Amino acid sequence: MQTEQRPLPSGYGMRTEAREALGGRDLRGKVAIVTGGYSGLGLETTKALAGAGATVIVPARTPEKARAALAGIANVEQAALDLADPASIDAFANAFLRSGRKLDILINNAAIMASPLTRDARGYEAQFATNHLGHFQLTARLWPAMNKGARVVSLSSIGHRRAPVNLEDPNFDTTPYDKWEAYGRAKSANSLFAIGLDKRAQAHGVR
Repeated sequence: MQTEQRPLPSGYGMRTEAREALGGRDLRGKVAIVTGGYSGLGLETTKALAGAGATVIVPARTPEKARAALAGIANVEQAALDLADPASIDAFANAFLRSGRKLDILINNAAIMASPLTRDARGYEAQFATNHLGHFQLTARLWPAMNKGARVVSLSSIGHRRAPVNLEDPNFDTTPYDKWEAYGRAKSANSLFAIGLDKRAQAHGVR
């Protein structure tokens, strides 16, 4: 049974810009990670956070594209990360942990959309693996570095209305593949992950 969905009374809407949402906050001394922060909404988020003084780390599957897009933006670092590859996720997270830095902001932004049916090395459908499972693993691996008061943002979209998560067949092993249904499942998973993480992380000062 579907539940009625209503926007949260946040004061923000689809036309709210990143700098407006920051509200003039001074983020100097803060460290942020923005996956896919070199294009689209991710790039605008990177610009806004860096402009407010934060050090922004942008992990990317294609580092050369990220370097080109981020050229000239102060306070930005770039690193390699493939969200469909668990070993790549662990390598990125371990490097961050070894640096000794604390993490204040994690924005799980990177995503693929409506792609043809492909699977990662484990057999997971690519959109679910990249958009949800990859960010789940990344957040878990970075958890030891989270500062008290840290914020984790998982980007979903209106696409979540296309489909709920199908736990009986999440990888389209037995049902016909539909690229938009797969995208909707992944975006629904993003929303559910954000809700679940918030419930569990509040006690640790993380939202």
